[in-house]
Amino acid sequence: MEQVLTTYAASPDPAIPLVCFDESGKELQRQGRSPLPGHPVREDPEYVRAGSANCFMAYAPHRGWRHVTVTTQRTAIDFAAAMRDLVEVHFPNAERIIVVLDNLNTHRLSSLYTAFPAPEAWRIAQRLQFVFTPKHGSWLNMAELELAVLSQQCLDRRLPDQETLTAEVTAWCAARNARAAPAHWTFTVDDARIHLSHLYPVPVCDTTT
Repeated sequence: MEQVLTTYAASPDPAIPLVCFDESGKELQRQGRSPLPGHPVREDPEYVRAGSANCFMAYAPHRGWRHVTVTTQRTAIDFAAAMRDLVEVHFPNAERIIVVLDNLNTHRLSSLYTAFPAPEAWRIAQRLQFVFTPKHGSWLNMAELELAVLSQQCLDRRLPDQETLTAEVTAWCAARNARAAPAHWTFTVDDARIHLSHLYPVPVCDTTT
């Protein structure tokens, strides 16, 4: 926890961007009947299940930038592709990218080797520095907050297929990025030591006395 909070508190370095990364599923649903026109439009409660999709969220809080990639699954190969895009597409000139993420079993540099030949996997891995949130501490990941905003502003409705989902989240990202919507993270290491003191072990030797 303190490592994550210290990472957030560090001064931004343009050469070493901070990116918070997380994923969330979205159930796809088609209308069972055409909605009735009106203000607001009235929908029939019945719908047709149309599978599901995954949304990878990459969020750079210091830059007010986010990018959502829609995939069918969230396998190690899908995660590796998202990491390659961070390195090659979104931050090609970065010396290194600090990535804050949770402990999902696919969130490993080994996923790069599952997806790519060893030389390519190594080249990508050299540009990434993973910082993991602690167990039961995924709330420390700012990407979770951004996913919550995405859910409220964009995904809280029926979306019939992956193509529509991709188009909608792309438009949402473009609008948020145009405003460079920032994060307002205020929880610090000092706050943690006060308000979450019950999580800290009792020192074996108290050097303050």
